[in-house]
Amino acid sequence: MKKFITFVLVAAVAVCIVYRLCNKTPDTNLAQNKQMAAIIQNSKCLTCHTQEPTLPFYANWPIIGSTIKNDALNAVREHDLTHAFNAIINNEKVDVVSLNKIEKVILDNEMPMAKFYLIHWGTSINKQEKNIALNWIAQHRAQHHSNGLAAQKWANEPIQPLPATIETNPQKVQLGKLLYFSTMLSADNTISCASCHDLEKGGTDNKPFSEGVNGSLGGINAPTVFNAYFNFVQFWDGRAKNLAEQAAGPPLNPVEMASKDWNEICTKLETDTQIVALFTAVYSNGINADNICDAIAEYEKTLITPNSKVDQYLMGNENALNAEEIAGYNLFKQHNCATCHAGVNIGGQSYEFMGLKANYFLDRATEITEEDYGRGKQEENEYFNHRFKTPTLRNVALTAPYYHDATQATLEDAINGMMKYQVGNTLTPDEMKQLIAFLEALTGEIPVK
Repeated sequence: MKKFITFVLVAAVAVCIVYRLCNKTPDTNLAQNKQMAAIIQNSKCLTCHTQEPTLPFYANWPIIGSTIKNDALNAVREHDLTHAFNAIINNEKVDVVSLNKIEKVILDNEMPMAKFYLIHWGTSINKQEKNIALNWIAQHRAQHHSNGLAAQKWANEPIQPLPATIETNPQKVQLGKLLYFSTMLSADNTISCASCHDLEKGGTDNKPFSEGVNGSLGGINAPTVFNAYFNFVQFWDGRAKNLAEQAAGPPLNPVEMASKDWNEICTKLETDTQIVALFTAVYSNGINADNICDAIAEYEKTLITPNSKVDQYLMGNENALNAEEIAGYNLFKQHNCATCHAGVNIGGQSYEFMGLKANYFLDRATEITEEDYGRGKQEENEYFNHRFKTPTLRNVALTAPYYHDATQATLEDAINGMMKYQVGNTLTPDEMKQLIAFLEALTGEIPVK
């Protein structure tokens, strides 16, 4: 019996020694970015969280092989760390979604999975590495993603307060506002930008699909124009890199404004003396497509909805949120919502795969449309299929129906769908009320029409 106990003790000591030899904490004399890069490398995060995983030879074995390949597929669907890692090693800005996702899995001790580090010794993150990583995230967030509005207590939150204004050109804004509400951009002078993005309806039209010229319907739910400036790209599929490019789409779209070409639009605008005068004052080359879109984009920059109850709370007003709303915010973070709906705009910063925990499109039981491919419409890469730019959650209580396909009529419907297909959890009735209360507290000051 003594020999057995001795053997067990010796074996345990040997295991600890081998583990410590394999699990090397980065040299704290290294620069912070180098320490963080070493943690990602030592933990072998890029074994799976990349579009080109480095699978082991036994990934081709029966039974175990399919499990490994499935785990790798699920990992990259959750997040591709390649761009973030490259940014770290090149001392560049890491996107806020990557920061939030890395932080959350470290805080929850979710990564690496036990079945991974039991085979790959040394890949688990020890306490010292955890502290290094969390400190790096906090400092990187403060350096690259803070606008200085949050109170010190909330400076390291995964979401941030919205500024009241940003710098704009007043003359361009005045012109852009006229163009935004002008129906002359449409073929039959019936549709304006405001028709689908109504300032009195949360920056949307509250319809499943917007109506264009002659009542034609689009194939995707119109996103809000409010705070769109803070999105990293525009449209659900990200086909416009900025507001000006976004403004260029609807006027010539046959199911939206349906104008024949920009010459047709410019000719009509030239009949309005006020618009002509403003163009002449602002643009040396007068009325043309680029200037029209530039002016509309400048006006849309002003469509910011600051000072929501959540913003007030984050900026230091402890009484801005009640107990139910605070509980909802905690649930929002607990259930990974803030890992995708991140930063100043609480969304709009990444493309996310629809159906991480269950097959959304299979359960929907309707034909897959072109719009259902999301970013995949624009990329010749299957990785992007069913990935959509995350919508902002600001003013979300005003923008029903929800999802790109407008299948969710209420906030409760939308939350239940996210919990099932993206999170893999369920909420109690009380938790649902709390989370809805928090989302309603994201309604800010709406710009006047």
